[in-house]
Amino acid sequence: MKDHKKEKHDNITEEIKSEGEVAGADTEQTNATASEKDHEGEKGHDKHKHKEENAEKICNEKLAVVNDKYIRLVAEFDNYRRRTAKERLDLVLTASEETIKGILPVLDDFERALEMFRNAEGDNSVAIEGTELIYNKLFSYLSSKGLKIIEAKGMELDTDFHEAIAQLPAPDKKMKNKIIEVVQQGYTLNAKVIRFAKVVVGI
Repeated sequence: MKDHKKEKHDNITEEIKSEGEVAGADTEQTNATASEKDHEGEKGHDKHKHKEENAEKICNEKLAVVNDKYIRLVAEFDNYRRRTAKERLDLVLTASEETIKGILPVLDDFERALEMFRNAEGDNSVAIEGTELIYNKLFSYLSSKGLKIIEAKGMELDTDFHEAIAQLPAPDKKMKNKIIEVVQQGYTLNAKVIRFAKVVVGI
């Protein structure tokens, strides 16, 4: 009887142990599964963070490209504005260039007439005075539009303003390599040469 009770007791103990081991195994498996989930969660978080960093990097790169294009566009527009303003100013300053160039031969005729009257015999003071009056009035008007005579006689040859058409012996040593005679007067219009002075240079 006692042996039967002991055997029953041992069987119950074995069952409890087995159940405990199963429960323990279940707990370990649950813990392992939770740990794996945590690890997967961390991996997912890292992956999400990496995606956000990549997206931010791409956005910054796109922003830098757009910003660079904007700066270039502003610079190009500023250059265009300055260029067109300069062209407009040049057009205003030289709009009358062709008309004034057409009048220059008239000034030449006045200068020749005055020289002829001065070198002619007799009293030509009235003719000289009248011619000078008309010449000065015309030249004053053209000067108000920006016309200026290019200084030449007695100066060294400057190819930016003078055109040498001949070389002659200088009357004295001081005039060597200098302009000794002006054959045709040169002019500038608002600092732009519209006719070079034709000159003779001393040698």
